[in-house]
Amino acid sequence: MTSEQRMGHLSMLAASVMWGMMAPISKAAMNSDAVSAMLVADVRIFGAAALFWILSFFTKGEKILDKWDYVRLFFAGLFAILLNQGVYVTGVSMTSPVDASIITTTLPIVTMIFAAIFIKEPITGMKAGGVLLGACGALLLVFGNRLIPGASEAVQTARTSNLAGDLLCFLAQCSYAVYLVIFRDLIRKYSPITLMKWMFTFSSVVMIPVSARSLALTGWDSISLTEYAELAYVLVFGTFLCYLIVPVGQKFLRPTLVAMYNYVQPVVATVVAIIWGMDTFNILKIIAVVLIFAGVLLVNRSKARYPEDQG
Repeated sequence: MTSEQRMGHLSMLAASVMWGMMAPISKAAMNSDAVSAMLVADVRIFGAAALFWILSFFTKGEKILDKWDYVRLFFAGLFAILLNQGVYVTGVSMTSPVDASIITTTLPIVTMIFAAIFIKEPITGMKAGGVLLGACGALLLVFGNRLIPGASEAVQTARTSNLAGDLLCFLAQCSYAVYLVIFRDLIRKYSPITLMKWMFTFSSVVMIPVSARSLALTGWDSISLTEYAELAYVLVFGTFLCYLIVPVGQKFLRPTLVAMYNYVQPVVATVVAIIWGMDTFNILKIIAVVLIFAGVLLVNRSKARYPEDQG
């Protein structure tokens, strides 16, 4: 493993930890009538665009080398930010949290298929096995409590399922998989600051007509200091810092391996929930964590399309 690949792994692990913590924190914020799912999405997109522009003023300027790259950055932002975040938030609001959690486990699978189609990344037995192991671990985290007598009320949760919401959540995973695969060369071409500055800017422009009325009607005075702090975490840690370091992982790791870190997020969310007294610790969770990290290891050791991706 090269130093660049090691840096890629550390970047994806750090981002996964912050994203995993964002799940319970953002959920706590949205428990308030004053904070809607749309407001959380707006804070992430508009706020991150502002922060990346501010950061760019304190770093060495990087020019866009090709005018066509502006078009590609627009569509990269469309797939990685708007369709991923906006569609997923809408889907979650329509369906059950359990359904949404299950569907997020499809990202590595979809990414592996897209990578095989578009960049001829080989689907080896080791890679497929790693993806399957990780998926089993993530699903065990979701369903683990149901296997413990008296630990969960599955029937009530299932009644909130919604096919349209499930499809939107799946579309969000597909859109991010497209970004990881199709825009891989663009990710490697520019620095994370340049990439995210323009991707969030284009996303903000598209979001303005969608969110203008919602933002105008938001009761900012009714949002408590705790909820502002939770929104601040979502913006600074769950969005700005994550999107700043994720391109490092995307630059040095294969798309399927990057997507595998999606399985780490429910591990972190579960640990936080246990610490906060929202969940309990049991042997099934230990097995789930082992399966997830074993899956990441197998995908990391599988055959790569390009020699520089191996390791």
